[in-house]
Amino acid sequence: QVQVIETGGGLVQVGGSLRLSCVVSGSPFSRHAMGWFRRAPGKELEFLAAINWNGERTYYTDNAKGRFTISRDNAKSPVYLQMNSLKVEDTAVYFCAATAIDDGTEYLMPKVFYEYDYSGQGTQVTVSS
Repeated sequence: QVQVIETGGGLVQVGGSLRLSCVVSGSPFSRHAMGWFRRAPGKELEFLAAINWNGERTYYTDNAKGRFTISRDNAKSPVYLQMNSLKVEDTAVYFCAATAIDDGTEYLMPKVFYEYDYSGQGTQVTVSS
């Protein structure tokens, strides 16, 4: 059974930083593109950033660009979301998602949730003033 597990959420003050981690286990595939999403209270799921299977390419939405950094060391390492200069409006449940990569799709970085094969239960990030 494939599991996607996010960790690193918590309570932080405005202007602070958090680093979220995501690992995939139990997948029959060795390569995954990964993405981070979030759902704030009363709002729809929002895509933030994606990274290809080996970390060579990344993509950010305007909301994430400049303050958030997605990274991974290699195909088997965790995927991180470094979040700096946090704002109250960053309060949300943050989800990690993974999609298997075949030959020919090495630069795939889906930007919509339904294009991912697996996702986690989320980790809560609360930014207080």
